[in-house]
Amino acid sequence: MGKRLYVANLPPSIEQLALEKVFGQCGTVESVNIVTDRATGYSKGFGFVDMSSDAEAQKAIEQLNGADCEGQPLTVNEAKPQKKRKSGFGGGRR
Repeated sequence: MGKRLYVANLPPSIEQLALEKVFGQCGTVESVNIVTDRATGYSKGFGFVDMSSDAEAQKAIEQLNGADCEGQPLTVNEAKPQKKRKSGFGGGRR
């Protein structure tokens, strides 16, 4: 079990401090990252929360998965490792 959690179905209005407060009920939050669109700056509806221990991460999953957050049920589970991407610059035709 990792300490990094994937959090989905975030309400568009939620900010990092508010999400940190929600997860803080389950233990010490090391960091919060809400993923945003580069062009608009708006939330993409998901993010990552790093908890200080595996036990706190497990507690957060148990307590917050399906819990209401500003009218939307959160999806909380262990984050999977990021897949390696091919390097390069797109490879358009010449």
